[in-house]
Amino acid sequence: MRNEQLDLLFGALADTTRRAIIARLAKGEASVSELAHPFQMSLPAVTRHIQVLEKAGLLNKSVDQKFRRCQMNPSRLKDLSEWVEHYRKYWEESLDSLETYLADIQAPTYNHKPPTRLKQPKRKKP
Repeated sequence: MRNEQLDLLFGALADTTRRAIIARLAKGEASVSELAHPFQMSLPAVTRHIQVLEKAGLLNKSVDQKFRRCQMNPSRLKDLSEWVEHYRKYWEESLDSLETYLADIQAPTYNHKPPTRLKQPKRKKP
């Protein structure tokens, strides 16, 4: 995935309102006014959020008679999920290696016998 696409996706999902819109669309398509209903903002403000999501490819908008309907595009989330999964595997492997290394350096090593105490000769009493 190209950096520009990632920037658009992460930028679109960085906002709480846009994430809430995506969560609503995961339940099924909705009109712009239905998407705007739970938010205390103007319809034009919600429309701008929808435009950001549309530009990122996270939703598709269509006109149904006089209503603008929005539908989530799950393939873009799948692309993002695959990108994150790649790095999750990398970091898990790196952290596993670090854990092994730390366990090795913290574990006591007994490569040799512990020193034996030499018996002191008994002293004669004067």
